[in-house]
Amino acid sequence: MNPQPATPRFSCADAQALPWTPSACASGVQIKNLGKANGRAMQLVRFEPGTVFPNHLHTGPEFIYMLEGEAVQNGQRLLPGWVGIAEAGTVENGFRSDTGCVFLLTYDVAQRFC
Repeated sequence: MNPQPATPRFSCADAQALPWTPSACASGVQIKNLGKANGRAMQLVRFEPGTVFPNHLHTGPEFIYMLEGEAVQNGQRLLPGWVGIAEAGTVENGFRSDTGCVFLLTYDVAQRFC
């Protein structure tokens, strides 16, 4: 007998109620896991001033929407309202924030950051 496929569902979260947790990849980085669906994930990410994230390969696309502060992604300064898009196969070199920042991140759950 064939099992019934899972019924697609909606989910919601109060991001303000979710805890900030330290990143396993870099000191000075905290994340809020907002949710996962269909192989994609969404996080709020907070960098303390002076934080540099380790270099990594994007195995799937990654989208960043800058909310507060500023960061530098492969030489491009991202300010509030800016979007950073990394296609699969790109290498992130020295993503950093000198001032500190908060951004929304969506990525492929199979992505390995560190």
